[in-house]
Amino acid sequence: MVRYVAFLRAINVGGHTVRMEVLCRLFESFGFSNVETFIASGNVIFHADTHVTADLEMEIANRLRTVLGYDVAVFLRTAAELAQIAAYQPFPKSKLEESVAFIIAFLACPADDLAKQKLMALTTDIDEFAIHERQVYWLCRKKQSESTISNALLEKTLGVQSTLRGINTVRKLAARVAEPAPHGE
Repeated sequence: MVRYVAFLRAINVGGHTVRMEVLCRLFESFGFSNVETFIASGNVIFHADTHVTADLEMEIANRLRTVLGYDVAVFLRTAAELAQIAAYQPFPKSKLEESVAFIIAFLACPADDLAKQKLMALTTDIDEFAIHERQVYWLCRKKQSESTISNALLEKTLGVQSTLRGINTVRKLAARVAEPAPHGE
């Protein structure tokens, strides 16, 4: 069994309201176990017996579209991947301290070199970016709502679907799904 976190886009935004109990029951009906949600923004923790993440993302997205009646982009990360994402430090501590928001964009697939160049061209005195594997790390020196950067702009720039989460949410989720160390370690 693999422990996953699903980051769902289009849950409880834009008029698409889904209660977390309903989301848990849906994931259980899809055949997943140990299902729980984390805050009401579309974060679902669950166990699945497959290691083929891309297939699982597509399966969940298709099932959610059928049940909810609209597209929900699904971004899966394993517990181990999420621990690495939460621990990754692309910016020096001094920059983190002077910033107001530190956001992670979860990408559907890795960005190519041209997309990375386009992303870096968005860097300003307010917004700075780093990209690592299937994540964009966005440091914002103002409130996120005061920035010209949005998820839609990131997707257009990168040519890849994404969803955003604050670093605090990511770190809390990583701690929640951390696999306990085997006895004797």
